[in-house]
Amino acid sequence: MSAGSKLRETLARSGLVEAMAAHSPLSAMLAAEAGFDAIWASGFELSAMYGVPDVSVVSMTQHLDMTRAMVDRSGLPVVADIDTGFGNAINVLYAIEQYERAGAAAIVMEDKSFPKVTSLIAGGRQDMVRIEEFQGKIEAARAARRDPSFVIVARTEALIAGLGQDEALKRARAYEAAGADMILVHSKQKTPDEIEAFARAWNGKAPLALVPTAYPQMTVARVRALGKVGLLIWGNHAIRASVGAMRETFARIRRDGGIHGVEASIATVEDVFDLQGMGRVKDDEKRFLR
Repeated sequence: MSAGSKLRETLARSGLVEAMAAHSPLSAMLAAEAGFDAIWASGFELSAMYGVPDVSVVSMTQHLDMTRAMVDRSGLPVVADIDTGFGNAINVLYAIEQYERAGAAAIVMEDKSFPKVTSLIAGGRQDMVRIEEFQGKIEAARAARRDPSFVIVARTEALIAGLGQDEALKRARAYEAAGADMILVHSKQKTPDEIEAFARAWNGKAPLALVPTAYPQMTVARVRALGKVGLLIWGNHAIRASVGAMRETFARIRRDGGIHGVEASIATVEDVFDLQGMGRVKDDEKRFLR
């Protein structure tokens, strides 16, 4: 079964796919261990891991290589965050070919201009492309995919850009008409009200995708109650948790003048060995090294 088919099967079975953000094979493995349905190969998280702004600085090659590694190590369908598609519709043709070949189950592509600026930054530039141009990108993505189960998610940033519900709905309907399998609508409001209003007004057949980073009151139960959401993305919690844990641990070691105070609160070396599969290495050594 292809990765896209697996993602679609999960959606058909449970009515909602929960994807956890990851920025490395290890974080993707931990998301799988926690029981999530899919991995969100987050451009924001990968940018943060490299220590650079989320402004299209990370290349397609960097993101693609990490996506491939997460597919390989997590065993879950991976939804690749490809931002604006790395250029125009011609770039999208190549990107879809490469991400599908890497084993991704889906891509999410947004209707901002390249290079983009991360959505939730206060006062950030949020330039949008014309509807017709983005329709061309969606059509290019459909033309490039070999497996019809590979999921194409069109993301509108109209609410992020302050263009209002009417523009967001207009764009979403146009993107569905161009062949998008899902519509992701994003908001930086601090409550779910704007997104819930959009969902109530949405009369298309394509399921919605949400990323409730700015409005944490949006629980799984609340999403299910909307009845129109197929993909729920927990968008940046892996990198934020990592930053918090490392800061706390590093500060404690400096404060204590040693590692004795942190040993009880961090993962054991044996735990990391288990994640790395060292037990199998030992077994293989016994079997094959002579």
